[in-house]
Amino acid sequence: MTAQTRATPAIPETMKAVVMRAPGDVVVEEVDTPRVAQPTDVVLKLAAACVCGSDLWPYRGHNEVDHRRMGHEYVGTIVEKGEDVATLEVGDFVIGSFMLSDNTCEICQAGYQSRCVNAGEYTGSQAQYMRIELADGSLVKVPGGEPSDPDRLADYLAASDVLGTGWYAAVAAQAGPGKTIAVVGDGAVGLCAVLAAKTLGAEQVIVFSRHEDRAALAREFGADVVIAERGEEGAAQVRELTGGYGAHGVCEAVGTQGSMDQALASVRPGGYVGFVGV
Repeated sequence: MTAQTRATPAIPETMKAVVMRAPGDVVVEEVDTPRVAQPTDVVLKLAAACVCGSDLWPYRGHNEVDHRRMGHEYVGTIVEKGEDVATLEVGDFVIGSFMLSDNTCEICQAGYQSRCVNAGEYTGSQAQYMRIELADGSLVKVPGGEPSDPDRLADYLAASDVLGTGWYAAVAAQAGPGKTIAVVGDGAVGLCAVLAAKTLGAEQVIVFSRHEDRAALAREFGADVVIAERGEEGAAQVRELTGGYGAHGVCEAVGTQGSMDQALASVRPGGYVGFVGV
């Protein structure tokens, strides 16, 4: 094991973790607790974790899965760290990233940390502990430590994946002043894309939604128009709202062929599609 600068002595030898053995077959197993293996690693004691919409693809059998440790949305406290971790300390409460990166390579510096050339691995966050490579570039320390308010804990957890994903979709769609941005998908990522597009200054935000509760939240987040129709009928409504041109940019936040077709049908010639659905 690589030397650590500090470690708590109370890390158990085993822990409980969620394992997807096969499609539709999810269990909680007793497994070895991960420990630091690389100088850039940390080990977290998890405070909260999420089930992501992308976890449904292997669960439904759309992607292959064989005894996979699940989870990539997480917040927790560092209980062990490698000798090369420079910006974090044992005891820090951190927000994790679903894609690990060194944040120093040319790709990261260009703003595409999800495609870091040095990548990184983690052991799955639907567990009591997890190991994370490239900790300095992948984790964000929360001032003040772990919050006692469960609502604030949920806020931080949302920042681990859905908020950043929705924000990137809006950036990739070139959201900004004077722009009309359409959002395909009214799940957590799509709703965060609505929030991001409005925050970035979009003049008009359109969301496709057939769920009234989600549509109401989209309006609260800044959506100006909600369209329930799909296909050409839905795209025609976007064009009608934009002088016949289509949206300047579209955030695709579902990940199916149908949702991509909807995005392409709704964007104007020369427009941008930020696609983040899996």
